[in-house]
Formats: sequence, C-alpha cells, structure tokens
Amino acid sequence: MSKELPDHNDAEIVLKLYDLRREAVMRQSRDAIGSQFWPKTYEDFSAVTKPDHPLNTAFRQVSTYWEMAYSFARHGIVNADFLIENSTEGLFLYAKVQPFLERFHREANPMAFRNAEWISTQCDEGRRRFEFVQARVRKMLEAK
Repeated sequence: MSKELPDHNDAEIVLKLYDLRREAVMRQSRDAIGSQFWPKTYEDFSAVTKPDHPLNTAFRQVSTYWEMAYSFARHGIVNADFLIENSTEGLFLYAKVQPFLERFHREANPMAFRNAEWISTQCDEGRRRFEFVQARVRKMLEAK
C-alpha cells in the first residue's frame, strides 16, 4: 500500500533517515554488522540474536532501524520505490538473514524482517535491488 508518487514529504523523510544513519553509535553498529556479520548457517544467524553475543546490540540497532524505515513504505507514509532507491543498505542485512528466516519465524520470532521482506517482494524497485544485493551477498559469503 505504498504512496503512488513521491513528494517533498518523502524527500524530507528520506533525508531524516539518512541523517539518523550518521549518528555515531548507529554508524558503529552499521559498520560492525556490515563487516563482521556473515552468517553461513542458521546457528550463526540465531547466535547474534542472543543478548550475550558481541554483535547483538549492533544487530538489534541496525535491524530495527531498517524495519522501521521500510515500515514507512509498507504503510504508505513514504513512496516505496523512492525510499528503496535512496536506502538500499538495509537489503544487505536482509540478504544475509533471509535464507534462515523461515526457520527463525517458526522457532523464535514470526515477525522478524517482515518489512524488509515486503519491500523486497512487493515493491518493483525493491525486487530489482534485492536481486542485485542478494547475488552480491552470495559472492561475498563464498569468499569468506
């Protein structure tokens, strides 16, 4: 149920989201998840969701940030294509965890990454970008 066309309000929201990404702790969390979190198994993925895992705080900050941002599109607050065109980074985390989500939904949290799933399957630009990101993440995982 995304807005049909972006307007100045969409631009303001996207700029605010960008500004929030620059906050120091958020920047550190994004860097940690982007560079250190490369799950190859369900156990690798589920481990980071435990409070005692060294990346848990960063994982929660980054994953909930992107879920919030993508919820804006899912609920029609911001145009989905415009949002994903300007903030594809969250799809990198989603591509890392997506292979393990069916089991995670059954065993731990049925709502995890629902907005990332929506934007990568129900939004034209999201589908295109996720396909690209998913292929890139696969190659990066193979190299690790």
